[in-house]
Amino acid sequence: METIRVRLAITGVVQGVGFRPFVYRTAKEFQLNGWVANDRSGVQAELEGAPTQVWSAVERIRSAPPPSATIGELVAEQTAPKGYDKFEIV
Repeated sequence: METIRVRLAITGVVQGVGFRPFVYRTAKEFQLNGWVANDRSGVQAELEGAPTQVWSAVERIRSAPPPSATIGELVAEQTAPKGYDKFEIV
């Protein structure tokens, strides 16, 4: 099975609004591995799994964020897989 990794950089009102748990739940629903974390500019995440699952999760994150969140920009960059074995909030 092909595996891809997509790195997300998300800005806007995405801290203190349940965004990281939302990304975690989305990743688990789509059976992905990787991580999500806050950073200075917003939220960073890496999603790894089957291509259709990864891109479906990215679309869900982009189109259906938590009600209190406002995405200013979401940049998705496909990179080489790292072999994550779980998904975690860091």
